[in-house]
Amino acid sequence: MSASRELLFWTLIVLVIANNVTTGWAQDAIVRSEFIYEVAPFPSAHASTIAETDHGLVSAWFGGAAEGDDDVGIWFARHENGTWLTPIEVANGVQTDGTRYPCWNPVLFQPSSGPLLLFYKVGPSPQAWWGLVQSSNDHGRSWSKAVRLPDGILGPIRNKPVELDDGTLLAGSSTEHDGWLTHLERFTLEQKHNWNLDAFGSPHRWSRSASLNDADQFGAIQPTVLVHSHTRLQVLCRSLQGVITQAWSSDGGLTWGPMTRTKLLNPSAGIDALRLHDGRFLLVYNPIRLGRHRLAVALSNDGYYWEQVRVLEDASDNAEYSYPAVIQTTDGLVHVTYTWRRERVRHVVLDPRVLG
Repeated sequence: MSASRELLFWTLIVLVIANNVTTGWAQDAIVRSEFIYEVAPFPSAHASTIAETDHGLVSAWFGGAAEGDDDVGIWFARHENGTWLTPIEVANGVQTDGTRYPCWNPVLFQPSSGPLLLFYKVGPSPQAWWGLVQSSNDHGRSWSKAVRLPDGILGPIRNKPVELDDGTLLAGSSTEHDGWLTHLERFTLEQKHNWNLDAFGSPHRWSRSASLNDADQFGAIQPTVLVHSHTRLQVLCRSLQGVITQAWSSDGGLTWGPMTRTKLLNPSAGIDALRLHDGRFLLVYNPIRLGRHRLAVALSNDGYYWEQVRVLEDASDNAEYSYPAVIQTTDGLVHVTYTWRRERVRHVVLDPRVLG
């Protein structure tokens, strides 16, 4: 091979490697990519959530004419025999006097014992909504009546809660009526594994932390909680400052240190993260300051230093791919759902062994 041909060969190799670094390594990290539904009786969908039950995956989102319209309800689908079943509406914002408000931000969570839980919001806007929860004892085939959460408690605002060793649910929450403020809410069972849905409506079972941020410094909402140890916890938040922010606790989430910025760019869009079975941390987010057309996966060993390892979407027409939800199932695979162009919900399955 001549010197010029060899130079060209190695230049091409470098370009291929650089492209892989930019777009995320190995295509085989994606095990499956699919829509949860192809057609539905609503034109717009957003804010999906996903959970694993003993009988398979379940997902939910809010759907209707458009975000904030009164017809927006919570839609739900089960995954059985390798396919997603037809979505059904499991909650709406109809009040006893006939008034109807939009529903918002469903959060599915399967505790280590007890029923499948569905948290969501109802109200005219994020500044005036309230929290509710309902449960299912048959993996989402049927649902209880909704219980309204106590005044001042909204439940997990966007991302899944974490279950602590004593059965306490620790939920990242936030408010928007007086600036963007992040806080944590704790729900404690009267007796471990003794689930009583009515207890969710009792103010004695809930406690709420102080705000983690000063809205004048960081306008931050929708925290996702990462558990580093029994005592050390971290939250990552969407913010108005063009970056993901963070705060740390060294006492199991009872108190929190100051909120600081990370080096992760974000256009004030929803994020979600988790701790993998192998101890690493995985984050799904929009990694740019403006727009929601790129959606990516990043990994970290310590929660401080993150490396982008995969791009899931990158639209040239500025279409929206946003509001990811992420879980790791018992088989070790990672499942991500997210808003696809505000029209449908995409489900992507990743093998974390070939990420990073």
